[in-house]
Amino acid sequence: MNFFFHPEAEKELMEAARYYENCEKGLGADFLIESYSAIKNIQAYPIAWTKVENDIRRYLLNRFPFAILYSFEQDAVYILAVMNLHREPGYWKERV
Repeated sequence: MNFFFHPEAEKELMEAARYYENCEKGLGADFLIESYSAIKNIQAYPIAWTKVENDIRRYLLNRFPFAILYSFEQDAVYILAVMNLHREPGYWKERV
């Protein structure tokens, strides 16, 4: 199963990685590794995580306060947001 980022979601991912890398060398890479591991899990088991609204599901990262919000169809996962859990929760809804 393929995956695609909403342009703003990809931007969020890279901004968060840069932020963590600036905090501590290697932490940005750790964030990216965990994020892409989450995406692999989503690809393998797309219906395993909680629905937050309509067909949008949320995967919570373990080490970082972020969630990956996504929808999926038969052959692709569409990542709507890489959401910081300490910020405004519903900002991503306009991307649907």
